[in-house]
Amino acid sequence: MEQIQSQPVPAVVRWTRRLEQTEALDGAVSAVEPTITSLFGSGTTGWVLRGEWLGHALHPLLTDITMGSWTSATVLDVVGGPGSAPAAQRLVGLGLLTAGPTAWSGWAEWSETGTRDKRVGLVHAAGNALAASAYAASWLARRGGHHRLGALLAVGGAGASGAAAYLGGHLAVARDVGSRHPAFDDPAEIVA
Repeated sequence: MEQIQSQPVPAVVRWTRRLEQTEALDGAVSAVEPTITSLFGSGTTGWVLRGEWLGHALHPLLTDITMGSWTSATVLDVVGGPGSAPAAQRLVGLGLLTAGPTAWSGWAEWSETGTRDKRVGLVHAAGNALAASAYAASWLARRGGHHRLGALLAVGGAGASGAAAYLGGHLAVARDVGSRHPAFDDPAEIVA
């Protein structure tokens, strides 16, 4: 196993680094980039969706609502008993309602990143689309009275969402992707 500074490099880190270098994704990036930038990344729309008005990226706030709703639904499915089925369905629905704005804010951030980050971001978005599809199927199954099937579909959605969240965390933490006010770059500066 590869080591850096006497620490083993986990397989998922090696995979993520390879993903950053995967030039095969560049065609897909080039195909969607003009539309994404036009719809979500430019002008007032981009300013709002990136959270520039807030001084901090909006995307992490929105992901907490979406993923929190879906995670809470799964907790209810596992430990809540039959009486919690309606609440779990409502939580899945809330996650679906917030998934669009969450994705839009992510696309706004993506539109301002470099090539490596766009590659990872595209796979992150695909994973989230898969998760949202699984949760939509879960909601429909629950609506049709098939709570157990809905719960199973939600578990699949949670897996896709978790993998996508890993890549999102990589972008935010390791790659430092995310809008922020320049005042945050100087820890000595105190803004009155």
